[in-house]
Amino acid sequence: MSDKTPNHELSPLKCPVNLDDVDLFSPGAQEHWYEAYDILHEQAPVHRIPGEGFMPGTDGYILTKHEDIERVVKNWDRFPPIMSVGIEELEKQDVPLEELDYNNAVPKTVSTLRPNQQLWRAHRQELTDPWVGPGAGRHEEMVRNFANQLIDNWIDNENGEVEFIGEFARPLPQMVMSTILGFPLEDLKKLEEWGNAQVMPFVYGKGHRNMLSRAQAKEQAEVLAGFTDYVRDKVTEKRANPQNDMVSDLTQITYKALDRKLTDDEIVGVVYGMVIGGLETTQYALEEEAQLLCEREGVFEQLKHDRSLVRAFTEESMRLRSPTQGLSTRLTNQDEVFQGVKVPKGSLLHLRWAAANIDADEWDCPMDLKLDRKASTRHLTFSAGPRVCPGASLSRLEQVTAWNCLLDRIDGIEYADGNQFLHQPGIMLGTVELHLKFTKAG
Repeated sequence: MSDKTPNHELSPLKCPVNLDDVDLFSPGAQEHWYEAYDILHEQAPVHRIPGEGFMPGTDGYILTKHEDIERVVKNWDRFPPIMSVGIEELEKQDVPLEELDYNNAVPKTVSTLRPNQQLWRAHRQELTDPWVGPGAGRHEEMVRNFANQLIDNWIDNENGEVEFIGEFARPLPQMVMSTILGFPLEDLKKLEEWGNAQVMPFVYGKGHRNMLSRAQAKEQAEVLAGFTDYVRDKVTEKRANPQNDMVSDLTQITYKALDRKLTDDEIVGVVYGMVIGGLETTQYALEEEAQLLCEREGVFEQLKHDRSLVRAFTEESMRLRSPTQGLSTRLTNQDEVFQGVKVPKGSLLHLRWAAANIDADEWDCPMDLKLDRKASTRHLTFSAGPRVCPGASLSRLEQVTAWNCLLDRIDGIEYADGNQFLHQPGIMLGTVELHLKFTKAG
């Protein structure tokens, strides 16, 4: 067995030992996040980032306590989403939304389909929930078939090894989302390229605001222009000849909240949102779950013999190893106080979900993986409140179905040789590669 060891010596940053050392956003910070969370919880649960607010002259604040972040995400009016505020600013400046770049397709859609909390709820209920929300159960057989198809590709490897991310965790949600949207699997490589371009800010962006350079933003826009053209072509095809898929459905339905059909550009924006949210979370959840099974003795055997525990395992894993560690998504609409710290009106809040998910004031023995933990779904991996991730149900379905398929096909996993356990840049907890040794089920 190849043991997992810390990557501190491989990181450009040193492991933090006091508050002055804490840096969540510079290159290499990913290798020290969880050490940093312990320091922030103890010394600065509300941590000011001077000059890093949404508007000039304002500051950013990192929130790490569960109660604070839950309070923020459940109150839209008091802590408005930055995207909605940004659109309001553009409208005040009389900037035509059609002049925004291709990579701003989601803001364009937000401005017309879901600019406020009431329409955000309608958007989910009418447009996305039937496909990726509570209605996602319709896809279970499809997910199972894709999972087994991927396992077939490596289950008979002579060396009993697999690079788990490239051969399972990454392609599974790509195949599922492509099929839901109605895009052919032969286009998967192009869709992967476009998906990577969409999440560029969250991988290569700087600071807590995930800012791209002008050159990076131009590169992103050029790549995503191809995606926009592709989706528009598919929308045209499916308006004329609808099939049983999400894009076809969006071309046909009447959006009751606005009493009208969707435009092509609005459908493109919905698809952008699905691709951004539908791939990364599940990929990183699956690979971190595999690592936890290698590290926590006896858990694989428990799951193998009692499948009713699989859902609890995936929830605990997402709590312990949050795929998206944090985002700067909310503003303060008035002066606030968190943990005794005054936060002025107009401040930008960086919600550090991963830290909240291991907050000892919220969770008993937070670093333990407990399959009998009560109310484990109150973790904030998918956020909470009105803007909870619309694809949470689909991701949960994919994870539970994937592990049931894997448990059917293998009798055990452990780390193979060749792992460095290094993480990609950005705010996702994304291991670059993961080599596993598996035992095929007899």
